[in-house]
Amino acid sequence: MTNELTWLSACKIRDLVAKKEISALEVVDHFLGRIEELNPKLRAFAHVDATGAREQARHADEAVLSGGELGPLHGVPVSVKEHIPVRGLPLITMPRLGTGGSRLARVDTIAVERLRNAGAIIVGLNTMMGTAGGGASRPEGRGVFVRFNWDAEARNPWDTSKVPGWSSSGGAAATAAGLVPVAIGSDGGGSTRLPAAYSGVVGVHPTRGLVPSVNYEHPTFDLTSSVGPLARDVRDAAVVTQAMAGPDGRDYICIQAQAPDLLASLEAGVDGLRFAWTDDFGYASLYAAEESPRIIAHVREAAFGLQSLGAQVEATGEVWEDPKRGGGPAEGEPFVYQIAVAPSQATLPSHSPQAYQDAAEERARNWDRFRRLFCEYDLLLSVTSQQVAPSVEAWDTAWTSGGHRYPHGTFAPTYVSHTVLFNLLGFPAVSVPCGFIDGLPVGLQIIGPPGREDVILRAASAFQNLRPQNDRPPAGSS
Repeated sequence: MTNELTWLSACKIRDLVAKKEISALEVVDHFLGRIEELNPKLRAFAHVDATGAREQARHADEAVLSGGELGPLHGVPVSVKEHIPVRGLPLITMPRLGTGGSRLARVDTIAVERLRNAGAIIVGLNTMMGTAGGGASRPEGRGVFVRFNWDAEARNPWDTSKVPGWSSSGGAAATAAGLVPVAIGSDGGGSTRLPAAYSGVVGVHPTRGLVPSVNYEHPTFDLTSSVGPLARDVRDAAVVTQAMAGPDGRDYICIQAQAPDLLASLEAGVDGLRFAWTDDFGYASLYAAEESPRIIAHVREAAFGLQSLGAQVEATGEVWEDPKRGGGPAEGEPFVYQIAVAPSQATLPSHSPQAYQDAAEERARNWDRFRRLFCEYDLLLSVTSQQVAPSVEAWDTAWTSGGHRYPHGTFAPTYVSHTVLFNLLGFPAVSVPCGFIDGLPVGLQIIGPPGREDVILRAASAFQNLRPQNDRPPAGSS
């Protein structure tokens, strides 16, 4: 049985543990063995807590034997992006995200606390691209410069000469290669969805505030970043999102209403649903890569294939306004990820009131366009990324040089051209695998109005059933 575990879904593993067909300890030992074997090549993990994982597994097995009620992730190994606090595990040095230092996290963040309550076993921390080399800087008047340590950064399991995407890179590589069934990423401009697309897995960016957050060490409000799962299976992604979602009194700005039931209609199909398709939102072609037309054509054809399941799919000519800065808000607005609320820190950077008004009104116009679209259509479809995973060398050159060969003087707009709008607006979006271009994965992005993760995941499940991805990455096949 243990040899069959690698590619099983998290839900199937949970059921096997609950039925006593395999123990949680056997499950954990299997995946720890996978990590030990493959992590030197993939560098998907920054820290592995083998001792803690086995102790959690023993408690999980005791719970099964006692006959108590088991959570939806009971006995399932899960890994977490390294900047997200996990009690007793290291905090990375990442001052711009309010984390860091050579110390251990005192408490779990709310999402991790809820995963534990659902029975998940935290096995370690996934690498976050850019932190191993010292982080990022933005010299005056130039693009973002990032220093990479390629002895520590994650690699793409489909081709280890390629990157697995930015930021939630280790989690995407880990799930794609079968080192864990599920990983937790974060998304501040596409940083869960884009690694998911590059690595051939499902990535969820939930509605702003659906998954609550609190940071005791560095008090902040999450404005455009989210926490969401990376998984090979849409049902697993739905179960994990459900486990983390819902209001919490510790978070001032999370959604106060109860989370929607993401599983009730997951397998209901798309018959009768109305989808709009956009190639580029009216501006993303400015940032096209050489392979972009082929990727867009490939994903468009697949998206229109939903018509065979009874859905209506139509191209929209709507034109949205370009966020321009590629990963950040418009000039005069707050930092893309978080706003500090500690008394000793300003809540807003120095800004021009007029610039802030202009930025806010631009964002409102884009918001209005989406609201009108969603009066006519249930969901919007696009590519997740108009690139395939670049080589390590190309990625390094683009970021460390400031990316001046790309439009607007930085690499970032090309990378996030199809994703960042939904961080700035707080709308939910999911990337689901959509085949391959030149042997590398590409993703379909499914976007909906706030609070409609149930419909988005229902569509993602139907699409995954229509176009199942049964290939296994070479780096995970051993």
